[in-house]
Amino acid sequence: MDECDVDPASYSWNHRKGPEVSSDLHILDELEWRGLIAHSTDLDALRAELSEGMVKLYCGFDPTAPSLHMGNLLQILTLRRFQDAGHKPYGLVGGATGMIGDPKETGERQMNSLDTVRQWSANVRGQLERFLAFEGPNAAQVVNNYDWTAGLSTIEFLRDIGKHFPVNKMLHREVVRSRLEIGISYTEFSYVLLQSMDYLNLHRDFGVTLQTGGSDQWGNITAGADLIRRVEGAHVNALATPLVTKADGTKFGKTESGTVWLDASMTSPYAFYQFWLNTDDRDVVELLRYYTFRTREEIEDLDQQTREKPFLRAAQRALADDVTTLVHGAEETERIKAAAAALFGGGELTDLSPATLGAALREAGAVQVERGVGMPTVVDLLVETGLVASKGAARRTIAEGGAYLNNRRVEDPDLVPADEDLIGGAWLVLRRGKKNLAGVEAVDH
Repeated sequence: MDECDVDPASYSWNHRKGPEVSSDLHILDELEWRGLIAHSTDLDALRAELSEGMVKLYCGFDPTAPSLHMGNLLQILTLRRFQDAGHKPYGLVGGATGMIGDPKETGERQMNSLDTVRQWSANVRGQLERFLAFEGPNAAQVVNNYDWTAGLSTIEFLRDIGKHFPVNKMLHREVVRSRLEIGISYTEFSYVLLQSMDYLNLHRDFGVTLQTGGSDQWGNITAGADLIRRVEGAHVNALATPLVTKADGTKFGKTESGTVWLDASMTSPYAFYQFWLNTDDRDVVELLRYYTFRTREEIEDLDQQTREKPFLRAAQRALADDVTTLVHGAEETERIKAAAAALFGGGELTDLSPATLGAALREAGAVQVERGVGMPTVVDLLVETGLVASKGAARRTIAEGGAYLNNRRVEDPDLVPADEDLIGGAWLVLRRGKKNLAGVEAVDH
């Protein structure tokens, strides 16, 4: 099976069966109040074209990792907003461009093998199919730029595409200028030609007249629009969303443990939910506009609740619920919420699946102990997990009634957990007080 023949049934998510037409608000007005327009070509011309009927648009996703991430999700949801407004989205998988990679300011990207890129392309395709509707008059379509690039000869590429790109103009691109000191290969230097060719091919083959993407791609996006003007003499449109950053200036979608991925095997659904739940009050309303389909009135109400009663974290809960449901489904979201409640005494720990429990405890912080070498006492485990600073502090916590093992209060400081205490045959849940939690995983030697 190649990268274009993924069986949607192999994915656990439910597929959208049709566009959910939103209000009568023009799609550009919708994007503007959500803060999703950072750059655009002639907005008046684009507005007129969008008002005349169905517009075909696309956004590209390079398979430079096994999964898409939070930045990609913003672009997918932008395509979905256009589809909900009656327009036809094309999700482009960069099976060709992904073999090169968009230039980074910090240095050359690692080249991946064709087999790796093919597998990652299949993953990307499956994730795109999760969010768009593939039935109806404006059914989405997924394409792969490897299809029109693999058979292209070098001479054809240079004659038909390369001649339209002045080198002096390419040298003025910000990312190229930043790399001139340390060096940039011709391969990465030429990436913009390949991406521009995508827009040209989609315009020719399908009548696509709008490309969307992140603002960091604006140079590539406008280069594609310019190539169409030079080759076809046609006017097409471009629109870019803002880069999402936190109020403290750091990059959104990154945690101490790394990137937040859409693939459940790379970022557990529990960790995914907690990422959104822990959003700063200063960021949460903006993220509700970007990543959810809540109405303006709903978001304004959540904004007011955040300002008046921030301790309730109503906006964060709405954000975590909505985005986790979008990515992992409603059933998984409910399992995550049940796990969070159970970990803090609000439900039965034994009702949780080992996978959900393990993901939650690893996110909270967990240590491993070996089977068969003697389980440490609860006092030792409280210290080892970092819930207390010393054995003396552990004994005081137990004496004061503040230590819990599997949600049962610990009364004996010399208690040694037994094998039957291991939930799912592997886990212990330790808690100090109401909020301080850690896990212990028993592993084979």
